Amino acid sequence: MNLTKTLTIAATMAVLGVVPAMAGDAANGEKVFKKCAACHSVEPGQNKVGPSLAGAFGAQCGHVADYKYGKGYLAACEKGFTIDETFLVDYLQDPSAKLSEIAGSKERSKMTLKLKKEDEIADVIEYLKAH
Repeated sequence: MNLTKTLTIAATMAVLGVVPAMAGDAANGEKVFKKCAACHSVEPGQNKVGPSLAGAFGAQCGHVADYKYGKGYLAACEKGFTIDETFLVDYLQDPSAKLSEIAGSKERSKMTLKLKKEDEIADVIEYLKAH
């Protein structure tokens, strides 16, 4: 295969999102999670300002029964979503924007922390997968 064809295929895959997501490191994610730990726990049933994130990865929105979610989160949850890698990549960068996108209306998240570095996002996602 010639170089032009290879580059064209690679560029197309990147645009279409076919290229695999950057793999994270759970050990580094534990360090990044310290930023989150002021509001979240990974202990089951231990809610803080935010809900416990134990078992959150792969769960449906609103899965913590004894936590009072904010209006923005509930509006997005009415449309339904799964807390997966695709959701978390966007949500961790800008929680309100992601909830607004899902809800189809301007919504505000109670979560104010925004992670901007791709490696931190990938790492914290791997950490959450393990909890």
